[in-house]
Amino acid sequence: MENTRSRSWINCDRLSKEYLDGVENFLDHAFCEKRDGGTIPCPCTECVLHYEVNRATTYDHLVVNGIIPSYDTWFCHGEYLNKSNKIAENDGRQEALRGGDMRRMINDAFRGSTPFTDNSIGDGGDLEPNLEENTHNPGGNQRHPEMDKFERLMKDAKEELYPGCKKFSKLSFLLHLYHIKGMFRWSNEFFNAFLGLLNDAFPEGAKLPSSLYKTKKIIEVLGLKYNKIHACPNDCMLFRNQFADKKVNECLVCGASRWKNKDKKIPAKVLRYFPLKPRLQRLFMSSKTSKLMRWHHEERNKDGVLRHPADSEAWKTFDNRYSEFASDPRNVRLGLASDGFNPFGTMRSVYSTWPVILMPYNLPPWLCMKQEFFILSMLIPGPKGPGNNIDVFLEPLIEELNELWDTGVATYDAFSKETFQMRATLMWTINDFPAYGNLSGWCTHGQFACPSCNIETQSRRLKHGRKFCFMGHRCFLKLSHKYRNDAKSFDGTKESRSAPRPLSGSLVLNQVRGIKFTLGQSSDEVSGVRKNT
Repeated sequence: MENTRSRSWINCDRLSKEYLDGVENFLDHAFCEKRDGGTIPCPCTECVLHYEVNRATTYDHLVVNGIIPSYDTWFCHGEYLNKSNKIAENDGRQEALRGGDMRRMINDAFRGSTPFTDNSIGDGGDLEPNLEENTHNPGGNQRHPEMDKFERLMKDAKEELYPGCKKFSKLSFLLHLYHIKGMFRWSNEFFNAFLGLLNDAFPEGAKLPSSLYKTKKIIEVLGLKYNKIHACPNDCMLFRNQFADKKVNECLVCGASRWKNKDKKIPAKVLRYFPLKPRLQRLFMSSKTSKLMRWHHEERNKDGVLRHPADSEAWKTFDNRYSEFASDPRNVRLGLASDGFNPFGTMRSVYSTWPVILMPYNLPPWLCMKQEFFILSMLIPGPKGPGNNIDVFLEPLIEELNELWDTGVATYDAFSKETFQMRATLMWTINDFPAYGNLSGWCTHGQFACPSCNIETQSRRLKHGRKFCFMGHRCFLKLSHKYRNDAKSFDGTKESRSAPRPLSGSLVLNQVRGIKFTLGQSSDEVSGVRKNT
């Protein structure tokens, strides 16, 4: 397989011999296992890997339209279609887990939080702690708080799993084992029992921990932690900030107990919140990913065709209104999605957990919706969905988004090898219609169910069906359209109204001004308590 770094023909003139020869080499590689011709995802700038075409059509597209500029690693062709490459790739992953790339993994995890020497930061270079600056001594500087964690992980990465073991280090084996636990859904009890068996089976002197708890203590530094925030069982409030103290035992709104077991301090409901800033910073720790975070500005085909959210009118309008934010393409554009699901996988158990997920839209379209780039923001517990009370649970995320918009956070860019002030904004939400109603605050059922028509929604209650039907959709047609005057085929009326005006933020604020929102599931009790307070 041709080395990905030698594919300079991608940037050559499309009529040059080098480019045409490069296209032929690509087609030979992509169709090497297509005995009867077949089709492949076309990597031209028009198809962008979404459409599968035959060899002749692919050649025409690549010559006429050109290949995606950033597609210098053929992950949709050779790496997954060629068995030998797939085996080599799996071997590489195994080798990385066995210790071959442990040092690089630790460096990536600590980049930006541990003080390193300036000349050690770069592509492919290991980060070494500047021990002269960080060793605590009476006349020197205070030791960096992350240094102990870094040194402990480096020690585990170098330590043999057992005397004479050359394939695994202690850290690489634990990561490999923990990965298998998650992939095959091992229970905690099974993992503890399996660790006990391995400790008995391995030679004397093995460095395995004895339990899952101790395993987590070793590898948790590599990951990104989350916060447990106690919540009112009626979804009225979160026990955070000044109310985080465990001495606050009752909800200040409805009076419900904070605890399921007061003596043991077991909370009745817990929100898992995953801080956003460190997760966005990690996108810039890898030089490859950091470069891709500029794709929407530097490598996107700007010919007016809608292929990426950056081609949309909403994105362009935002850029015109907030030019300072748009001036740095590294500033992150986010989308938010949320919906409920049953974590137990059975319809017999009525339980609804709501994850809130963020997607970074700076990335190319073939990556920004991939699972590995989804950012889990929070897990809202059940057993019932939060409904309109989702506003209570979104408080920490909204606060962090406001901070990222106003001031940002200092972030190290591994591609440009510099630190910049990263900012972020939430562009839109992605939901089905009921969840959209919860997030927007507009009731998506009943007489005024249409958020576009708003108070101008034309609805009619069916006498026998006892449901609302909506017959005012003809107002969105052109004034000269024949359906506007066709009363017989519809509800017996002609349509003369124009389409409703799109809602602006100021209009929505005017509509909700003066409305008192009541959050919490026990509405009668809540309203009584609020009157007293």
